[in-house]
Amino acid sequence: MDELWPTPSSEVADAIRSLCQRLLTETDALVDAFARPSLLAQNDPALLADASLVEEDRELNRSDLVQWLTANVQQPGRRVEPYVGPRTTAYINDLVSRGIAPDFAVAWRVALGIGWRRWLEECVADCAGPDLLVGVLDVTAKSLVQYALDSVAALRQAGLAAAMGHTDAEGIALIQLIANGAPMAEDLAEGRLRYRMARWHVGLVVWIDDPQEADALDKTVSAVRSAAGGGSALVARASGTSRWLWLSGEAVPDFQQVEKALATADKVRAAVGRPGRGLEGFRSSHQDALAAQALVIRLGSDRRFTAYADVELIDALTKERAGARRFVINTLGPLAEADTALRQALLTYVQCGFNTTRAAANLYAHRNTVERRVSRANELSAVKVEDNPAHVAAALLVLDIAPDIVAISPG
Repeated sequence: MDELWPTPSSEVADAIRSLCQRLLTETDALVDAFARPSLLAQNDPALLADASLVEEDRELNRSDLVQWLTANVQQPGRRVEPYVGPRTTAYINDLVSRGIAPDFAVAWRVALGIGWRRWLEECVADCAGPDLLVGVLDVTAKSLVQYALDSVAALRQAGLAAAMGHTDAEGIALIQLIANGAPMAEDLAEGRLRYRMARWHVGLVVWIDDPQEADALDKTVSAVRSAAGGGSALVARASGTSRWLWLSGEAVPDFQQVEKALATADKVRAAVGRPGRGLEGFRSSHQDALAAQALVIRLGSDRRFTAYADVELIDALTKERAGARRFVINTLGPLAEADTALRQALLTYVQCGFNTTRAAANLYAHRNTVERRVSRANELSAVKVEDNPAHVAAALLVLDIAPDIVAISPG
């Protein structure tokens, strides 16, 4: 690439190299600072609703950051060429196939503003004198701004290439429109997707955390389709790491065999929506599944299967992780960090309508054991179960899904 400004002095170059080497050890914290604001700045509801795409957007941010820092360790203060690797290319392809067009320029502007403030702080703290500080800031400002411009251009070029090479974009874009609530006639949707709408539907999101496990993802999708039996299925490639599925039938699809198929997939996770009928049921069940997936990822849970019907209340309580943590601590007090068996006994007791015999049967424990655990758990809880059972049960459910939420600080 053409160099657009003079090479920095050796003293300035050494200072830049030292700063970048140190910041390479803090990339996760740096990405945390600007990934979410830059995502929101892209102003695309479809992107924000899909937790798998959100994770890919975060990975793109991390890749961009590491590329600039690494390049400035090797050649401090020079123009940095953007790296559009296979994972970025796959992400752009997924966006194009679904008709999602994030504003990368705005996202970069937001990220650059946050990143530049942090860079300023680091430079002020690290540079020995004003002349060195001015030299470092002068050259790195040019490098960062040019890197942003070059990166946006590279992403646009990748988007154009993806648009030219996609053969099934129309079908996936139609699914995206339906999922986003666009008005659509059932017969039009059926004709284009070759999938009947005037029946019951259950929406699923199936995904992997590691892009290298794509084969396991597709095998699991095939197993789920087979397990669905006589019903029909629709599958869409939502991203390189996730698939959208709909199972349908004249009656509500039997999910027992599907759950068994998902249980055998060690590296694949799934979220399922509530059943719904017709085009609106197709849409609402899918939105439920997306919300369940987002909840699991947001809370850092390692759950492999999540039904939205089981976590809808928790979803409403945990839109913001720090707030969820405060709610759990304020409600449960010492119980939040007590023995898991105590919390499980109290939660089951509440879910069984305060019936100790039923709770003991569900826990495969002796009735007296359950009574002791429930009594001890209630002693530890800040809010007593008899005073506010709904709050206690909700806080226990949050901990059941995200056991580490109390141990991790809000920051």
